[in-house]
Amino acid sequence: MEMKIPKRIAQAVINSLKGGVVPRIGLPYITVGRETEIAALLHDVDIIAEGGASFRFIVGKYGSGKSFLLQTIRNYVMDRNFVVVDADLSPERRLQGTKGQGLATYKELIRNMSTKTRPEGGALTLILERWIGGVQGVVAAQGEAEPDSEEFTAAVEKKIYEVIGTLQEMVHGFDFAKLLTMYYRAYLEGDDETKAHVVKWFRGEYTGKSEAKAELGVNIVVTDDDWYEYIKLFAFFLKQAGYSGMLILIDELVNIYKIPNSITRQYNYEKILTMYNDTLQGKAKYLGIIMGGTPQCIEDTRRGVYSYEALRSRLAAGRFGGEDVKDMLAPVIKLAPLTNEEMLVLVEKLADIHAGLFEYEQRLTQDDLITFIRIEFGRIGADTNITPREVIRDFIELLNIICQNPGLTVEKLLGSGEFSYAKAEPENVEISAGQEYAEFEL
Repeated sequence: MEMKIPKRIAQAVINSLKGGVVPRIGLPYITVGRETEIAALLHDVDIIAEGGASFRFIVGKYGSGKSFLLQTIRNYVMDRNFVVVDADLSPERRLQGTKGQGLATYKELIRNMSTKTRPEGGALTLILERWIGGVQGVVAAQGEAEPDSEEFTAAVEKKIYEVIGTLQEMVHGFDFAKLLTMYYRAYLEGDDETKAHVVKWFRGEYTGKSEAKAELGVNIVVTDDDWYEYIKLFAFFLKQAGYSGMLILIDELVNIYKIPNSITRQYNYEKILTMYNDTLQGKAKYLGIIMGGTPQCIEDTRRGVYSYEALRSRLAAGRFGGEDVKDMLAPVIKLAPLTNEEMLVLVEKLADIHAGLFEYEQRLTQDDLITFIRIEFGRIGADTNITPREVIRDFIELLNIICQNPGLTVEKLLGSGEFSYAKAEPENVEISAGQEYAEFEL
Protein backbone atom coordinates (compact mmCIF):
# COMPACT_ATOMS: atom_id res chain seq x y z
CA MET A 1 0.00 0.00 0.00
CA GLU A 2 1.52 3.30 -1.09
CA MET A 3 2.04 6.11 1.39
CA LYS A 4 0.32 9.40 0.69
CA ILE A 5 3.27 11.76 0.90
CA PRO A 6 3.54 15.12 -0.91
CA LYS A 7 5.94 14.94 -3.86
CA ARG A 8 7.97 17.89 -2.58
CA ILE A 9 8.67 16.01 0.65
CA ALA A 10 9.21 12.68 -1.14
CA GLN A 11 11.76 14.33 -3.45
CA ALA A 12 13.64 15.84 -0.49
CA VAL A 13 13.68 12.51 1.36
CA ILE A 14 14.92 10.42 -1.59
CA ASN A 15 17.52 12.98 -2.75
CA SER A 16 18.90 13.52 0.76
CA LEU A 17 19.18 9.83 1.57
CA LYS A 18 20.79 9.05 -1.78
CA GLY A 19 23.34 11.79 -1.08
CA GLY A 20 24.07 10.38 2.38
CA VAL A 21 22.57 13.25 4.38
CA VAL A 22 19.57 13.48 6.68
CA PRO A 23 16.48 15.17 5.19
CA ARG A 24 15.23 18.20 7.10
CA ILE A 25 11.63 17.31 6.28
CA GLY A 26 9.64 14.09 5.96
CA LEU A 27 11.32 12.19 8.81
CA PRO A 28 8.06 10.80 10.28
CA TYR A 29 7.54 8.88 7.02
CA ILE A 30 10.80 6.94 7.42
CA THR A 31 11.48 6.78 11.16
CA VAL A 32 12.13 3.19 12.23
CA GLY A 33 13.37 1.90 15.58
CA ARG A 34 15.10 4.11 18.18
CA GLU A 35 11.97 4.10 20.36
CA THR A 36 13.92 3.79 23.62
CA GLU A 37 16.41 6.51 22.66
CA ILE A 38 13.64 8.90 21.58
CA ALA A 39 11.67 8.20 24.77
CA ALA A 40 14.73 8.94 26.93
CA LEU A 41 15.44 12.23 25.15
CA LEU A 42 11.79 13.31 25.29
CA HIS A 43 11.83 12.66 29.05
CA ASP A 44 14.65 15.23 29.19
CA VAL A 45 12.46 17.64 27.22
CA ASP A 46 9.74 17.44 29.87
CA ILE A 47 12.29 18.33 32.56
CA ILE A 48 13.62 21.26 30.50
CA ALA A 49 10.10 22.67 30.06
CA GLU A 50 9.70 22.72 33.85
CA GLY A 51 12.83 24.83 34.33
CA GLY A 52 15.48 22.14 34.39
CA ALA A 53 18.38 21.41 32.04
CA SER A 54 19.92 18.34 30.44
CA PHE A 55 23.05 17.24 28.62
CA ARG A 56 23.40 14.11 26.47
CA PHE A 57 25.96 12.61 24.12
CA ILE A 58 24.66 10.50 21.20
CA VAL A 59 27.44 8.09 20.24
CA GLY A 60 27.60 5.91 17.14
CA LYS A 61 29.90 5.22 14.23
CA TYR A 62 29.57 7.00 10.90
CA GLY A 63 26.29 6.20 9.20
CA SER A 64 24.77 4.57 12.28
CA GLY A 65 21.97 7.11 12.64
CA LYS A 66 23.26 9.84 14.99
CA SER A 67 22.31 12.74 12.75
CA PHE A 68 19.01 11.06 11.93
CA LEU A 69 18.18 10.77 15.63
CA LEU A 70 19.19 14.39 16.27
CA GLN A 71 16.99 15.57 13.40
CA THR A 72 14.09 13.45 14.64
CA ILE A 73 14.35 14.95 18.14
CA ARG A 74 14.59 18.40 16.57
CA ASN A 75 11.23 17.91 14.87
CA TYR A 76 9.62 16.41 17.99
CA VAL A 77 10.58 19.30 20.28
CA MET A 78 9.59 22.02 17.81
CA ASP A 79 6.12 20.46 17.86
CA ARG A 80 6.25 20.92 21.63
CA ASN A 81 6.85 24.68 21.28
CA PHE A 82 10.63 24.53 21.78
CA VAL A 83 13.16 26.69 20.00
CA VAL A 84 15.98 24.62 18.47
CA VAL A 85 19.46 25.81 17.49
CA ASP A 86 21.87 23.44 15.76
CA ALA A 87 25.38 23.45 14.32
CA ASP A 88 27.94 21.00 12.97
CA LEU A 89 31.45 21.56 14.28
CA SER A 90 34.23 22.00 11.72
CA PRO A 91 37.83 23.31 11.61
CA GLU A 92 36.30 26.82 11.56
CA ARG A 93 33.64 26.12 14.20
CA ARG A 94 34.69 24.93 17.64
CA LEU A 95 33.44 25.37 21.19
CA GLN A 96 36.48 27.40 22.16
CA GLY A 97 39.05 29.24 20.03
CA THR A 98 41.34 32.23 19.84
CA LYS A 99 40.59 33.15 16.22
CA GLY A 100 36.82 33.36 16.24
CA GLN A 101 36.05 29.61 16.12
CA GLY A 102 33.86 29.70 19.23
CA LEU A 103 32.02 32.79 18.01
CA ALA A 104 31.57 31.10 14.62
CA THR A 105 29.72 28.26 16.36
CA TYR A 106 27.50 30.76 18.19
CA LYS A 107 26.71 32.55 14.91
CA GLU A 108 25.82 29.24 13.25
CA LEU A 109 23.54 28.31 16.16
CA ILE A 110 21.69 31.64 16.08
CA ARG A 111 21.49 31.55 12.26
CA ASN A 112 19.82 28.12 12.54
CA MET A 113 17.41 29.19 15.30
CA SER A 114 14.18 27.37 14.43
CA THR A 115 10.60 27.13 15.64
CA LYS A 116 7.59 25.13 14.50
CA THR A 117 6.47 28.02 12.28
CA ARG A 118 10.01 28.68 11.01
CA PRO A 119 11.62 25.20 10.91
CA GLU A 120 14.23 26.11 8.30
CA GLY A 121 16.02 28.53 10.67
CA GLY A 122 16.35 32.31 10.80
CA ALA A 123 13.63 32.63 13.43
CA LEU A 124 15.28 35.25 15.69
CA THR A 125 13.37 38.27 14.37
CA LEU A 126 10.12 36.31 14.38
CA ILE A 127 10.69 35.37 18.03
CA LEU A 128 11.36 38.97 19.08
CA GLU A 129 8.22 40.19 17.26
CA ARG A 130 6.14 37.37 18.77
CA TRP A 131 7.41 38.27 22.24
CA ILE A 132 6.30 41.88 21.94
CA GLY A 133 3.01 40.89 20.30
CA GLY A 134 2.38 38.33 23.03
CA VAL A 135 2.86 40.91 25.77
CA GLN A 136 0.51 43.28 23.97
CA GLY A 137 -2.03 40.46 23.69
CA VAL A 138 -1.88 39.75 27.44
CA VAL A 139 -2.39 43.43 28.28
CA ALA A 140 -5.26 43.72 25.79
CA ALA A 141 -6.94 40.63 27.25
CA GLN A 142 -6.91 42.19 30.69
CA GLY A 143 -9.05 45.00 29.30
CA GLU A 144 -7.63 47.63 31.65
CA ALA A 145 -6.72 50.06 28.86
CA GLU A 146 -7.73 50.80 25.30
CA PRO A 147 -5.22 49.76 22.60
CA ASP A 148 -3.22 52.71 21.21
CA SER A 149 -3.78 54.64 24.43
CA GLU A 150 -0.94 55.91 26.63
CA GLU A 151 -2.19 53.70 29.45
CA PHE A 152 -1.99 50.63 27.19
CA THR A 153 1.57 51.47 26.13
CA ALA A 154 2.57 52.00 29.76
CA ALA A 155 1.07 48.66 30.78
CA VAL A 156 2.90 46.88 27.95
CA GLU A 157 6.18 48.54 28.94
CA LYS A 158 5.68 47.41 32.52
CA LYS A 159 5.24 43.79 31.39
CA ILE A 160 8.28 44.08 29.09
CA TYR A 161 10.45 45.35 31.91
CA GLU A 162 9.26 42.56 34.20
CA VAL A 163 10.73 40.06 31.72
CA ILE A 164 13.89 42.08 31.23
CA GLY A 165 14.32 42.47 34.98
CA THR A 166 14.50 38.71 35.49
CA LEU A 167 17.42 38.53 33.05
CA GLN A 168 19.56 41.18 34.71
CA GLU A 169 20.64 38.90 37.54
CA MET A 170 22.36 36.50 35.12
CA VAL A 171 25.89 36.83 33.74
CA HIS A 172 25.79 39.50 30.98
CA GLY A 173 22.07 39.77 31.72
CA PHE A 174 22.17 43.56 32.08
CA ASP A 175 23.59 44.00 28.57
CA PHE A 176 21.21 41.43 27.11
CA ALA A 177 18.27 43.22 28.74
CA LYS A 178 19.51 46.58 27.47
CA LEU A 179 19.49 45.28 23.88
CA LEU A 180 15.97 43.88 24.32
CA THR A 181 14.83 47.28 25.62
CA MET A 182 16.35 48.98 22.59
CA TYR A 183 14.55 46.56 20.29
CA TYR A 184 11.22 47.19 22.00
CA ARG A 185 11.58 50.97 21.78
CA ALA A 186 12.59 50.72 18.11
CA TYR A 187 9.52 48.52 17.56
CA LEU A 188 7.26 51.20 19.06
CA GLU A 189 8.86 53.97 17.02
CA GLY A 190 8.96 52.01 13.77
CA ASP A 191 12.76 52.35 13.73
CA ASP A 192 13.70 49.44 11.47
CA GLU A 193 17.37 50.43 11.33
CA THR A 194 17.85 50.11 15.09
CA LYS A 195 15.91 46.84 15.12
CA ALA A 196 18.25 45.50 12.44
CA HIS A 197 21.29 46.59 14.44
CA VAL A 198 20.00 44.86 17.59
CA VAL A 199 19.37 41.64 15.64
CA LYS A 200 22.89 41.94 14.18
CA TRP A 201 24.25 42.17 17.73
CA PHE A 202 22.29 39.14 18.92
CA ARG A 203 23.61 37.19 15.92
CA GLY A 204 27.19 37.93 16.99
CA GLU A 205 27.96 39.77 13.75
CA TYR A 206 29.73 42.82 15.16
CA THR A 207 33.45 42.60 14.50
CA GLY A 208 34.43 44.71 17.49
CA LYS A 209 33.26 46.94 20.32
CA SER A 210 33.89 50.14 18.37
CA GLU A 211 31.42 49.13 15.63
CA ALA A 212 28.78 48.20 18.21
CA LYS A 213 29.41 51.47 20.06
CA ALA A 214 28.96 53.49 16.87
CA GLU A 215 25.73 51.81 15.79
CA LEU A 216 24.06 50.95 19.10
CA GLY A 217 25.88 52.83 21.82
CA VAL A 218 26.83 49.62 23.64
CA ASN A 219 30.39 48.79 24.60
CA ILE A 220 30.16 45.00 24.57
CA VAL A 221 29.91 42.27 21.93
CA VAL A 222 29.58 38.47 21.95
CA THR A 223 33.07 36.90 21.94
CA ASP A 224 34.81 33.53 21.68
CA ASP A 225 35.03 33.35 25.46
CA ASP A 226 31.50 34.27 26.56
CA TRP A 227 29.16 33.12 23.73
CA TYR A 228 27.79 30.25 25.82
CA GLU A 229 26.64 32.71 28.52
CA TYR A 230 24.44 34.39 25.91
CA ILE A 231 23.01 31.01 24.89
CA LYS A 232 21.90 30.54 28.52
CA LEU A 233 20.35 34.00 28.48
CA PHE A 234 18.49 33.17 25.27
CA ALA A 235 17.10 29.99 26.83
CA PHE A 236 15.77 31.88 29.86
CA PHE A 237 14.40 34.72 27.73
CA LEU A 238 12.64 32.32 25.34
CA LYS A 239 10.70 30.84 28.24
CA GLN A 240 9.55 34.32 29.24
CA ALA A 241 8.65 34.96 25.59
CA GLY A 242 6.14 32.11 25.56
CA TYR A 243 8.24 29.13 24.39
CA SER A 244 8.79 25.90 26.33
CA GLY A 245 12.57 26.15 26.30
CA MET A 246 15.62 25.82 24.09
CA LEU A 247 17.43 22.77 22.69
CA ILE A 248 21.01 22.93 21.37
CA LEU A 249 22.12 20.24 18.91
CA ILE A 250 25.85 20.06 18.18
CA ASP A 251 27.09 17.38 15.80
CA GLU A 252 30.49 16.29 14.44
CA LEU A 253 32.41 16.33 17.73
CA VAL A 254 35.06 14.46 15.75
CA ASN A 255 36.32 17.88 14.63
CA ILE A 256 37.52 18.52 18.18
CA TYR A 257 39.14 15.08 18.25
CA LYS A 258 40.99 15.99 15.02
CA ILE A 259 42.51 19.22 16.42
CA PRO A 260 46.29 18.57 16.31
CA ASN A 261 47.21 20.83 19.23
CA SER A 262 46.56 19.06 22.55
CA ILE A 263 46.20 22.29 24.53
CA THR A 264 43.55 23.59 22.11
CA ARG A 265 41.70 20.27 22.38
CA GLN A 266 41.77 20.50 26.16
CA TYR A 267 40.31 24.03 26.09
CA ASN A 268 37.43 22.71 23.98
CA TYR A 269 36.84 19.79 26.36
CA GLU A 270 36.93 22.27 29.24
CA LYS A 271 34.08 24.17 27.56
CA ILE A 272 32.10 20.92 27.30
CA LEU A 273 32.74 20.34 31.01
CA THR A 274 31.44 23.83 31.82
CA MET A 275 28.26 23.20 29.80
CA TYR A 276 27.80 19.76 31.36
CA ASN A 277 28.27 21.04 34.92
CA ASP A 278 25.89 23.95 34.33
CA THR A 279 23.07 21.61 33.32
CA LEU A 280 23.59 19.32 36.30
CA GLN A 281 24.12 22.03 38.91
CA GLY A 282 21.13 24.18 37.98
CA LYS A 283 23.16 27.07 36.54
CA ALA A 284 21.24 26.74 33.27
CA LYS A 285 17.45 26.73 33.00
CA TYR A 286 15.06 25.74 30.21
CA LEU A 287 18.08 24.46 28.26
CA GLY A 288 18.90 21.09 26.73
CA ILE A 289 22.20 20.20 25.03
CA ILE A 290 22.75 17.14 22.83
CA MET A 291 26.13 16.46 21.20
CA GLY A 292 26.83 13.77 18.60
CA GLY A 293 30.09 11.96 18.03
CA THR A 294 31.75 8.67 17.08
CA PRO A 295 32.85 6.13 19.73
CA GLN A 296 36.48 6.98 19.01
CA CYS A 297 36.11 10.75 19.45
CA ILE A 298 34.37 10.17 22.78
CA GLU A 299 36.23 7.18 24.27
CA ASP A 300 39.80 7.63 23.03
CA THR A 301 41.77 8.43 26.20
CA ARG A 302 44.59 10.05 24.23
CA ARG A 303 42.68 12.57 22.06
CA GLY A 304 38.96 12.08 22.67
CA VAL A 305 36.56 13.49 25.25
CA TYR A 306 37.81 10.88 27.72
CA SER A 307 41.33 12.34 27.47
CA TYR A 308 39.97 15.08 29.74
CA GLU A 309 39.88 13.28 33.06
CA ALA A 310 37.14 15.44 34.61
CA LEU A 311 34.83 14.46 31.74
CA ARG A 312 35.88 10.80 31.62
CA SER A 313 35.12 10.35 35.32
CA ARG A 314 31.65 11.84 34.83
CA LEU A 315 30.71 10.11 31.58
CA ALA A 316 32.33 6.66 31.57
CA ALA A 317 29.87 3.77 31.86
CA GLY A 318 29.52 1.89 35.13
CA ARG A 319 29.97 -1.83 35.75
CA PHE A 320 26.40 -2.98 35.24
CA GLY A 321 25.54 -1.75 31.75
CA GLY A 322 26.26 -3.76 28.63
CA GLU A 323 25.18 -4.42 25.06
CA ASP A 324 21.95 -6.10 26.17
CA VAL A 325 21.20 -3.94 29.21
CA LYS A 326 21.54 -0.20 28.61
CA ASP A 327 21.07 2.73 30.96
CA MET A 328 19.08 5.26 28.95
CA LEU A 329 19.30 7.74 31.83
CA ALA A 330 23.10 7.92 31.52
CA PRO A 331 24.65 11.01 29.90
CA VAL A 332 26.05 8.93 27.01
CA ILE A 333 23.59 7.09 24.75
CA LYS A 334 25.29 4.54 22.49
CA LEU A 335 23.36 3.70 19.36
CA ALA A 336 22.93 0.01 18.67
CA PRO A 337 22.66 -1.04 14.99
CA LEU A 338 19.16 -1.31 13.57
CA THR A 339 18.02 -4.93 13.43
CA ASN A 340 17.44 -6.74 10.14
CA GLU A 341 13.69 -6.55 10.82
CA GLU A 342 13.87 -2.78 11.34
CA MET A 343 15.88 -2.36 8.13
CA LEU A 344 13.26 -4.40 6.29
CA VAL A 345 10.52 -2.04 7.49
CA LEU A 346 12.64 0.94 6.43
CA VAL A 347 13.23 -0.31 2.88
CA GLU A 348 9.51 -1.08 2.57
CA LYS A 349 8.75 2.55 3.39
CA LEU A 350 11.38 3.81 0.94
CA ALA A 351 10.03 1.56 -1.85
CA ASP A 352 6.55 3.06 -1.39
CA ILE A 353 7.86 6.64 -1.32
CA HIS A 354 9.98 6.06 -4.45
CA ALA A 355 7.08 4.49 -6.39
CA GLY A 356 4.78 7.37 -5.46
CA LEU A 357 7.35 9.99 -6.39
CA PHE A 358 8.12 8.58 -9.83
CA GLU A 359 4.58 7.27 -10.45
CA TYR A 360 5.23 3.64 -11.25
CA GLU A 361 3.69 0.40 -10.04
CA GLN A 362 5.63 -1.04 -7.13
CA ARG A 363 7.11 -4.35 -8.31
CA LEU A 364 9.22 -5.29 -5.29
CA THR A 365 7.64 -8.09 -3.29
CA GLN A 366 8.22 -8.89 0.36
CA ASP A 367 10.50 -11.72 -0.76
CA ASP A 368 12.50 -9.31 -2.94
CA LEU A 369 13.04 -7.00 0.02
CA ILE A 370 14.08 -9.89 2.24
CA THR A 371 16.52 -11.05 -0.44
CA PHE A 372 18.00 -7.54 -0.66
CA ILE A 373 18.47 -7.33 3.11
CA ARG A 374 19.99 -10.82 3.15
CA ILE A 375 22.50 -9.85 0.43
CA GLU A 376 23.43 -6.62 2.18
CA PHE A 377 23.97 -8.21 5.57
CA GLY A 378 25.60 -11.25 4.01
CA ARG A 379 28.69 -9.33 2.97
CA ILE A 380 32.02 -10.10 4.59
CA GLY A 381 32.23 -8.09 7.82
CA ALA A 382 28.70 -6.70 7.48
CA ASP A 383 27.83 -7.69 11.04
CA THR A 384 30.22 -5.07 12.40
CA ASN A 385 30.84 -2.64 9.54
CA ILE A 386 27.64 -2.09 7.54
CA THR A 387 25.55 0.95 8.49
CA PRO A 388 22.00 2.09 7.71
CA ARG A 389 23.41 4.80 5.43
CA GLU A 390 25.13 2.26 3.18
CA VAL A 391 22.07 0.00 2.99
CA ILE A 392 19.78 2.95 2.20
CA ARG A 393 22.02 4.29 -0.56
CA ASP A 394 22.30 0.83 -2.11
CA PHE A 395 18.54 0.37 -1.96
CA ILE A 396 17.73 3.73 -3.53
CA GLU A 397 20.15 2.90 -6.36
CA LEU A 398 18.33 -0.41 -6.79
CA LEU A 399 15.01 1.43 -6.96
CA ASN A 400 16.40 3.89 -9.51
CA ILE A 401 17.60 1.07 -11.76
CA ILE A 402 14.27 -0.77 -11.57
CA CYS A 403 12.35 2.45 -12.25
CA GLN A 404 14.44 3.24 -15.36
CA ASN A 405 14.53 -0.32 -16.70
CA PRO A 406 10.93 -1.65 -16.74
CA GLY A 407 11.97 -4.80 -18.61
CA LEU A 408 14.47 -5.81 -15.94
CA THR A 409 13.12 -8.38 -13.49
CA VAL A 410 13.92 -7.96 -9.81
CA GLU A 411 14.94 -11.61 -9.54
CA LYS A 412 17.46 -11.24 -12.35
CA LEU A 413 18.87 -7.99 -10.96
CA LEU A 414 19.33 -9.25 -7.40
CA GLY A 415 20.63 -12.62 -8.51
CA SER A 416 23.08 -11.32 -11.09
CA GLY A 417 26.74 -12.02 -10.48
CA GLU A 418 27.44 -8.72 -12.22
CA PHE A 419 25.31 -6.79 -9.76
CA SER A 420 27.57 -5.18 -7.16
CA TYR A 421 25.27 -6.02 -4.24
CA ALA A 422 25.48 -9.72 -5.00
CA LYS A 423 29.25 -9.82 -5.24
CA ALA A 424 31.16 -11.21 -2.30
CA GLU A 425 33.62 -8.61 -1.09
CA PRO A 426 37.26 -9.75 -0.74
CA GLU A 427 38.34 -10.60 2.78
CA ASN A 428 41.64 -8.73 2.62
CA VAL A 429 40.22 -5.27 1.84
CA GLU A 430 42.32 -2.59 3.51
CA ILE A 431 40.66 0.56 4.78
CA SER A 432 42.72 3.68 4.34
CA ALA A 433 43.20 6.00 7.29
CA GLY A 434 41.29 8.76 5.54
CA GLN A 435 38.23 6.53 5.23
CA GLU A 436 37.62 6.88 8.94
CA TYR A 437 36.14 10.32 8.44
CA ALA A 438 33.03 10.53 6.30
CA GLU A 439 31.83 13.83 4.89
CA PHE A 440 28.20 13.28 5.79
CA GLU A 441 26.36 11.49 8.49
CA LEU A 442 23.00 9.78 8.59
